[in-house]
Amino acid sequence: MNNYGMTCFDLYFCLISRKNHLSWRSGEPQLLITEPELIKEVLNNRDGLYLKASLPFYFMKLMGNGLATSEGEQWVKHRKLINPAFQGENLGKMIPEMIVSVELMLQSSKKYQAKENEVSEEFRLLTSDIISRTAFGSNYLEGKTIFDMMTKYSNIIRRNIFKPRFPGLSKIWKTSDEIEGDKLLGVMHNSVMEIIKKREEKVKLEDIDCYDWQDKAREEVIELFGHQNPHPNDLSKLHTISMIINEALRLYPPTVAFIRRSEREVRLGKFILPANIQLFISNLVVHRDPGIWGDDAHLFKPERFSGGVAKATSNNVAAYFPFGIGPRTCVGFNFATVGAKIVLIMILQRYRFTFSPTYVHSPVINFLLVPQHGIQVILHSLQSDEGPS
Repeated sequence: MNNYGMTCFDLYFCLISRKNHLSWRSGEPQLLITEPELIKEVLNNRDGLYLKASLPFYFMKLMGNGLATSEGEQWVKHRKLINPAFQGENLGKMIPEMIVSVELMLQSSKKYQAKENEVSEEFRLLTSDIISRTAFGSNYLEGKTIFDMMTKYSNIIRRNIFKPRFPGLSKIWKTSDEIEGDKLLGVMHNSVMEIIKKREEKVKLEDIDCYDWQDKAREEVIELFGHQNPHPNDLSKLHTISMIINEALRLYPPTVAFIRRSEREVRLGKFILPANIQLFISNLVVHRDPGIWGDDAHLFKPERFSGGVAKATSNNVAAYFPFGIGPRTCVGFNFATVGAKIVLIMILQRYRFTFSPTYVHSPVINFLLVPQHGIQVILHSLQSDEGPS
């Protein structure tokens, strides 16, 4: 049994009388406090005398023994762990995500201008989207399953919050709500863990200190070219930008596979290959091989190439080949790298750029390796009146 919550009568009585009063819930007394000083003393709980009441059965199954339900040292541990996420700089980082969510909602609401619009659902979706973006780096659509399940589970809580429960009974017999509730909790748990896994993989794969490297690259550009257009003779002096381009091509080569065919039977190492067998070679696999690049092979670290490609690969030409190897190396290799340098130089002279909160990192193979959802960035002007025209 539980004594959690108050009836409509209790609430009405408090509003009318504005006095403390005693009521009974499932045979247990419950004091309803309305005096501000008493409320302050209880909630401040300086002597640790007022613990949180036990939550109803379905609440506890949902909340577990986390921040909202734990006490003592465990609560202190949870609080210290979670609190910084909602303070200072960390909170500031969430603001752009919140802005994006509101902008999307307002954009969607334009069709209702000068029309009646029932907004409770809009705000529910907005809240869900903000939570998804700030907590999981996703969005409402990705977390839709979780929020739909939460709505259904909330209905179960509402139906059962005042129903008496007998300890141990659910071990031998479960109500239809318990069965449905367990299924919903299972779906929610799996969905949350899937989003967290994707987030962790994204952080692991994209733990890119790109803004720090952007500043380093800009310093190099300004030192070599100032605010003038780049001169061809000085492109070879771009050490930092070359490192960045090489590392970007290591992680994201434009072509991720090279397919060959054996013209006749041939020995390849210890293998004897029959004629006309296809050979699939992926530079993407080699470029991310920890045996070659170390345990941080998945990280963006341009400093790998501080001594040049040969040193980074220990003179192993097959360790790094974004444009191929040998006579069939892409003929446009130099054209592409020079073009990339020119583009970077001229952007860095004019702008500082950041990823938009709407950016979703999802490279896919579509003949070439391309961003599935595009690349959304925000350009911040850098004293454009000094930049080249």
